[in-house]
Amino acid sequence: MCGIVGFLDSSFTKETATDILGKMACAILHRGPDDMGVWFDENAQIGLGHRRLSIVDLSPAGHQPMASSHGRFEMAFNGEIYNHLKLRAELKQKGAIEWRGHSDTETLLAGFEAWGIEATIKKSIGMFAIAVWDNQNQTLTLIRDRMGEKPLYYGWHNGSLIFGSELRALKQHPLFIPRVDRNALTLLLRYNTIPTPYSIYEGIGKLPPGCLLTVQLGEKEGVLTTYWSGIEAVENGVTNRFKGSADEAVNGLESLLMDAVGQQMMADVPLGAFLSGGVDSSAIVALMQAQSANKVKTFSIGFHEKGYNEAEFAKEVARHLGTEHTELYVTAQDALEVVPSLPKLYDEPFSDSSQIPTYLVSKMAKQHVTVTLSGDAGDELFGGYSRYTMTDGLWHKLSKVPLELRKLLGLGISAISTETLNSVLSLTPLASRYANIGDKLHKGANVLGSKNISELYMGMVSHERNPESWILNSHEPEILSTGSTSLFNGLNPIETMMALDMLTYLPNDILTKVDRAAMGVSLETRVPFLDHRVVEFAWSLPLEYKLRNGVGKWALREVLYKHVPKSLIDRPKMGFGVPLEEWLRW
Repeated sequence: MCGIVGFLDSSFTKETATDILGKMACAILHRGPDDMGVWFDENAQIGLGHRRLSIVDLSPAGHQPMASSHGRFEMAFNGEIYNHLKLRAELKQKGAIEWRGHSDTETLLAGFEAWGIEATIKKSIGMFAIAVWDNQNQTLTLIRDRMGEKPLYYGWHNGSLIFGSELRALKQHPLFIPRVDRNALTLLLRYNTIPTPYSIYEGIGKLPPGCLLTVQLGEKEGVLTTYWSGIEAVENGVTNRFKGSADEAVNGLESLLMDAVGQQMMADVPLGAFLSGGVDSSAIVALMQAQSANKVKTFSIGFHEKGYNEAEFAKEVARHLGTEHTELYVTAQDALEVVPSLPKLYDEPFSDSSQIPTYLVSKMAKQHVTVTLSGDAGDELFGGYSRYTMTDGLWHKLSKVPLELRKLLGLGISAISTETLNSVLSLTPLASRYANIGDKLHKGANVLGSKNISELYMGMVSHERNPESWILNSHEPEILSTGSTSLFNGLNPIETMMALDMLTYLPNDILTKVDRAAMGVSLETRVPFLDHRVVEFAWSLPLEYKLRNGVGKWALREVLYKHVPKSLIDRPKMGFGVPLEEWLRW
């Protein structure tokens, strides 16, 4: 894992440009403490910088920015191409290649020369943010992976295109003007994060997942191309539904996941996995251990506060699988000590409170490994969030009750504390299905006045329902999740909510949280569920293979039960919540 920076079309001498690139790269030292490189073409005024976290090919042959063998391309690359050895074998069939090393960076450059940039990216399985300069066509191409695992910011300031892995790098460019975007603040209030394609600063955006931006030298705008579409993956899956039996679906999923996990275990440095004891992370760890001759290193985080601690479940799963397990119990003091570092760590406003334990578990893991695998994205792909069934079931009931009466009911629920609700409902069937039911009821109370299921869903994912009222002279931009639940063809409401979460909440919140927390301690994280083959297969599965009797992730659970007893897994889903109220009272 690494970090990239650069700019195009500025009037600098080579000495000045090199100095600027060095400052931009040093600003993201944490993303790549092992090596740094800069490259500048004075004629084209194109500069690239790179910070390296050595994972594959630790030798100087992996140094970046790197030129292709014939000199046409120069590239700064952040990420991993998991199938690059297969790509090398395919390239060998086109003719002899004298490889300088065994890095995936060199593989990509050879692919660019043999097949072209877009064709090579389409062949690649991985996570990445890439800047590549084409000396022949005098074009710069910025590329981001299909699901948005790796960040890439860019924008034109005073005639120059400036880009990088994090905003702090862009701030080192002398032409960058950091003006806060008031409209972006409305998005922050609604979503707890600033979603793609926006950033906290005017004139700077995030490259959308699955896209590449091509900029011709001398032009002030680029051409945005989608090489892979999440929306199309969803719709293609619905159009071409999996026709096999339930057993065939489970076996097909296991085979795909086994291959994805196996590919992502490729590393020349120590590797491990986050383990919460839930379905998703347990499945990943189980498939890792099934392919490893050694004990997989696993890491969990726990809380002393009742109702939030999953570490005890993770320990049981680790014991059954035979992993080398390490756990950390977080105190209020531990959490509060992290808070002052959060603004620098996340680089722009980010309000998901689970960023604190994510950082702490990453810091712990870094003491033992350089790469970790995680179980993120299982909920979005296989229907794991309780809000899917809750929203759908709630609307079926609410739509039969007059709107004004629903509003009064919402006010009544909100007047009762979450602690009281948890206590009163602790012996009801709801408590056995949903952890922290009081919190969920409070959130539900705020949306009882919804006019339709689309508005109900938006209310469920919104933290502030009218953000424009808080930010003077602002206008909330529309993003994908603000659209109607009829946005996708052929999807029912539950599948539409899953799709919206996959395309918005997942990259904007979950993946941002994990990337910044882990890279803050120079730890690489990999997400096997985001192998695009797994994503496409998951969307081809009928909803009945995901949700059964109100319980999500059926097919994934069946894969896991081949490796871990059902009794160790089946329990109410907690999520990665934190005892924030207790910490603040500490």
